[in-house]
Amino acid sequence: MKQYDIVIIGGGPAGLAAAVAAKKAGNDNILILERDHELGGILNQCIHNGFGLHTFKEELTGPEYAYRFIEQVYELGIEYKLNTMVMDISADKVVTAMNREDGMFQIPAKAVILAMGCRERPRGALNIPGYRPAGIFSAGTAQRLVNIEGYMPGREVVILGSGDIGLIMARRMTLEGAKVKVVAELMPYSGGLKRNIVQCLDDYGIPLKLSHTVVDIEGRNHVSAVTIAEVGPDRRPIPGTEERYTCDTLLLSCGLIPENELSRSAGIDMSNITSGPIVNESLETSIPGIFACGNVLHVHDLVDYVSEEASRAGENAVKYINAGCKAHEGSNDIQLVATSGARYTVPSTIDPENMDKLLTVRFRVGDVYKNCYVNVYFNDERIMHNKKRIMAPGEMEQIILQKKKIEEYPDLKTITIKIEKD
Repeated sequence: MKQYDIVIIGGGPAGLAAAVAAKKAGNDNILILERDHELGGILNQCIHNGFGLHTFKEELTGPEYAYRFIEQVYELGIEYKLNTMVMDISADKVVTAMNREDGMFQIPAKAVILAMGCRERPRGALNIPGYRPAGIFSAGTAQRLVNIEGYMPGREVVILGSGDIGLIMARRMTLEGAKVKVVAELMPYSGGLKRNIVQCLDDYGIPLKLSHTVVDIEGRNHVSAVTIAEVGPDRRPIPGTEERYTCDTLLLSCGLIPENELSRSAGIDMSNITSGPIVNESLETSIPGIFACGNVLHVHDLVDYVSEEASRAGENAVKYINAGCKAHEGSNDIQLVATSGARYTVPSTIDPENMDKLLTVRFRVGDVYKNCYVNVYFNDERIMHNKKRIMAPGEMEQIILQKKKIEEYPDLKTITIKIEKD
């Protein structure tokens, strides 16, 4: 196979944005590998609007947003292979893939960008008792059936989990004539964006029951009813709180898992919290020359942030190649620490010499916080004190670090993010 400077694994919003940015940064030897039969990834089935407000300053549907980047890939002449499954990435950046036309092939790359996205948590990981009848779908599968295949999964629907896809499918199924009876959420807070709760549930009179889960599924051949119950602080069902709903469909929207089998097999250091790679300020993983971006790195709430992050990965991959593919020494690295309500940070380390003038650090909180502060400490000195009216796990937070400010602290070892009352 032809050799490439940059191989991008995944042709969804992250892979497309990374490829376009790398091309515009001056590299002409780029290949995108996509396992589906078309570019665009999950956006192709997201026909609702709300995309692009940050990136394009206008409201687009998922396919419209994806096509903005696909069009740039065409215009810039970036190469891509569809229906191509990547089987392995070695530590020395040899990508093994296969498709029907080329069979099994290997591509030695100078840099690899991981942009594989994420998948839904399956029923088998949820420990729901009851039979295994037809009529149980992940919310994403139902979305594809309705929006692309033209099939209705059912007419009487119960949804478990209040992730964004589940909330959006509550509205979509309602618009297609189904009756969505309830959305049950295990946690005491929703896993989705506030705007989706309002626009997809409240506007259609669909009840959201927090601290509830499914405790029984009825039906041998097809779902006929489900029972939900309230759960206590230990997440165990409380006897006597059961509610039974007759239905023919149960949709599961219980979280997303970054697709990192390839990352793990390559020996990349992974985060136990995000299930994605640990990266530095350049979005470079523990293996020099392998970068990660988008939902394979950590699950985002807005695709605009995916594109922004992926563009940085593409630009930094070009910088890495132009600098002679030198391994990052890490001797000057500053550790980012998330604590006191903050769950993680991306990136996890910063080398001030390599960072841009401004660096966006993204994180999520572990609970709902009202009228609190995001405090940032350089070693033990507080240097940021930002009040937030409300923060929730379903929405990503961010802080902006200035390079010139960091350079004022030559002995800086840790930057700590805390959620505090004052």
